[in-house]
Amino acid sequence: MGAADPLGGRPADPAGRRIAGYLVEGEIGRGGMAVVYRARDLRLDRTVALKVLAPELARNDDFRRRFAHESKVAAAIDHPHIVPVFEAGEAEGLLYIAMRYVPGQDLRALLDRTGPLPVETAARIAGQVASALDAAHDHDLVHRDVKPGNILVAEGTDSEHPEHVYLTDFGLTKKSLSLTGFTSVGQFVGTLDYVAPEQIAGKPVDGRCDVYSLGCVVHEMLAGGPPFRRDDDLALLWAHQYDPPPPVGARRPELAGAVDAVLAKALAKAPEERWASCLEFTAALRRAGAALGAAAGSAVGGGPPEPPGWALPVFRGRGAG
Repeated sequence: MGAADPLGGRPADPAGRRIAGYLVEGEIGRGGMAVVYRARDLRLDRTVALKVLAPELARNDDFRRRFAHESKVAAAIDHPHIVPVFEAGEAEGLLYIAMRYVPGQDLRALLDRTGPLPVETAARIAGQVASALDAAHDHDLVHRDVKPGNILVAEGTDSEHPEHVYLTDFGLTKKSLSLTGFTSVGQFVGTLDYVAPEQIAGKPVDGRCDVYSLGCVVHEMLAGGPPFRRDDDLALLWAHQYDPPPPVGARRPELAGAVDAVLAKALAKAPEERWASCLEFTAALRRAGAALGAAAGSAVGGGPPEPPGWALPVFRGRGAG
């Protein structure tokens, strides 16, 4: 269920409302705890993404203090794959975060449009997310809600870098939300398709819970859906804690073997049995994908690749010698 419009009025028509120094131009997206607007920074005349939290969150003093602290930590992380936080504050009883506006789409929209991705593409996207997550972990900040909707995919710079990926939602961790009572019975904070077993059990978490969630996202990029699908939330929570993850190769036989082994380690139930970092996981995924590509080339009968046209005279000259 989506959040009510924190700015009041009709949720579909937020344009023209102001909060602090920002003029709302339109809604980008919403979740259970916040609404994100495209807004104009009136002081610097630039477009931003303005995240406005549900009013009840601002009424919890513990949450407000932790929100301020974690927003500062997130703003201090200067990383090319983390959406920069410009400002976080409170105005008229509302907590807000102003971030860079990233044109494009999120990974959820991309997957809905394209379906499963090639291993090379999935590894390229996951590698950028992994870089952002490990940088956050170096600052003792655990994301806890890695999911396609929090991964923004913008246009890249060239054919070798066709997309530039940003990870967002660092300024609002689920540890903060647990202080508000949203984790009471029947209200689990987080996205159930991607949540790590230790989060479900209420155990202490570290960066390895993000390894698990990223593993769920990679599984979806490759197989067309998250690893566990159940008819109700309790069954889904049980599956994350106790059921073995289905191999991607069951849906895409060409990926059976190395890719399945890499994902199985990322989705291990015990944190100590997972990859030690997100980049270690995605590096293994790239190697598995490269091995598949090499094997496919050999099966076709291949030999060395044909040199580009401009180099043919050189290669022919060597052959004639």
